[in-house]
Amino acid sequence: MVNTELLLVSVLRSLVEVAGFFLLGQGLLYVLAGASREKNGVYQLFRIVTSPVLRLVRLLTPRLVIDRHIPFVAFFLLFWLWIALAYLRRMICAANALAC
Repeated sequence: MVNTELLLVSVLRSLVEVAGFFLLGQGLLYVLAGASREKNGVYQLFRIVTSPVLRLVRLLTPRLVIDRHIPFVAFFLLFWLWIALAYLRRMICAANALAC
């Protein structure tokens, strides 16, 4: 049972980490590619991968937050979720006397 919980938390943490890195990469390409970013294949891939996260954050945030700020909010929400999952993983390891 402990291994299943630990595996689930580790997989969720990895997914959050990947989504955060894709958001970070999309932001860097946004700055570096300039106006021609829409023609960039890598930027298009990043947009496809990050679109579910951005849609979810748009649903969670009030309309007061403008659409231009949604990627920033999504990145910081992912960051805090990543920290919370690391804490949860640590608590599971400590509660079961595991060396994680």
